[in-house]
Amino acid sequence: MNKSKSIGQKIRVWRKKKDLTQDALVKRAGIPYSTLAKIESDVIRNPSLQTITKIADGFGISLDDLIKA
Repeated sequence: MNKSKSIGQKIRVWRKKKDLTQDALVKRAGIPYSTLAKIESDVIRNPSLQTITKIADGFGISLDDLIKA
């Protein structure tokens, strides 16, 4: 069984699937660029629910879809 992906890895997968740059996603999600970069690189391993919700909204997907990726 595979080790589960971190939230940062899941966000990176969705971002590539949606063909978005980090810059484009932060504009759509309304979060700081540094926050997204730190989440994707696993510097921030447990981002706030508010931040994850904004990222899911930026992708146009549900929070559930993002978490289950």
